[in-house]
Amino acid sequence: MRTLHHAALTALLAAALFGATTPLAKALLGSLSPFMVAGLFYLGSGIGLALCIGVLRLRRSAAERRNESRLHLAELPWLLGAIAAGGIAGPALLMLGLSSTAAASSSLLLNLEGVFTAVIAWVVFRENVDLQIFLGMLAIVAGGVALSWQPGSASLSVGALLIIGACLAWAIDNNLTRKVSTNDAMVIACVKGLVAGSVNLCIALLLGDRLPGIAGMAAAMGTGFAGYGVSLVLFVVALRNLGSARTGAYFSVAPLFGVALSLVLWPEVPSLLFWLAAALMALGVWLHIRERHEHQHTHEALAHTHRHRHDEHHQHEHDFDWDGEEPHTHPHQHAPITHTHAHFPDIHHRHSH
Repeated sequence: MRTLHHAALTALLAAALFGATTPLAKALLGSLSPFMVAGLFYLGSGIGLALCIGVLRLRRSAAERRNESRLHLAELPWLLGAIAAGGIAGPALLMLGLSSTAAASSSLLLNLEGVFTAVIAWVVFRENVDLQIFLGMLAIVAGGVALSWQPGSASLSVGALLIIGACLAWAIDNNLTRKVSTNDAMVIACVKGLVAGSVNLCIALLLGDRLPGIAGMAAAMGTGFAGYGVSLVLFVVALRNLGSARTGAYFSVAPLFGVALSLVLWPEVPSLLFWLAAALMALGVWLHIRERHEHQHTHEALAHTHRHRHDEHHQHEHDFDWDGEEPHTHPHQHAPITHTHAHFPDIHHRHSH
């Protein structure tokens, strides 16, 4: 259970960083266009992570560099699809939605990303779903509807619909990224940041936007490095250990951090509907957090590369001189095994039920 607790903490930290980014993006929209903000956010994350990767590689030994996980050609379509959905479509829709939606409402509405992530994981990628998880998602959906409903109107606002579209794009991104999550999380996040940032920035410049001053660029790129870059690295690690649906559920607390910061930036008294939505979403997240999934299951033979410790799933020999340091990364094989323990649909537990 220790690994599961660490994975949950990783997902929650990713949520905190991303949630705080939303109201900051709202503040930047006053002087920058949505595409410019999205471009600088992602470019900042990509450049910042590229520098981190360079520094870390200089500190690694030649043997460690040889054993690093590398993307395979068959995995590229999954990564490119994730970049297109989550790195290009998602941020553009979010920025357009933020320009006409209150910051606190926008932050809580982003809980729907977890719902869409889970639905795609269950229906398309066949992750298992328990009744408790399903009820939690229903609570989050109800909260999202209550939050985005306009008084005196029978339809959702355009801004809310754009943010919902961003959530769907990121949900597709999350499930596609899960397919490559055994690889170096920092490299995956760096590539996504550089590609998505360049595309969004080019769109902004083609539409006639101009780059902000040095101070504005530094603020946007620094925010993107923490809220999109570091957050995405942690999110990919969580995907590796929890699966798409569960990681999306933990990530659903991101709007709570966004709400806290937005109310500091723009003080106001939240409405009763706001508190109702918050309560429903909090209930949904709580139901996910208290889940325990345990049954006898069989691991088929598997060969892959990822960062690991020698736990019950990694009892293998080494074909190189090992200094005993853990965790470490190298190609390894898993022998078939049948046992019972609490688990989530991580990279070692993607079995049918």
